Amino acid sequence: MNRPKTRLNCPCGEAMKGTDEDDLVQKVREHLKENHPGHDYSRDEILFMAY
Repeated sequence: MNRPKTRLNCPCGEAMKGTDEDDLVQKVREHLKENHPGHDYSRDEILFMAY
C-alpha cells in the first residue's frame, strides 16, 4: 500500500502539510485561490506534485 502524500512545496516557496491527502488538497486549493488566482488543479494533479 502506498503511503499517503501529505506535503507539497509550491514554486513560490510556500510549504504545505496536511494531516491526510484530503486535508492537503484543501490547503493547496486555498493557497492557490489566495496567492495564485487562475491556477486551478485537480485533486490528481495536486497529489501528483505532492510527496
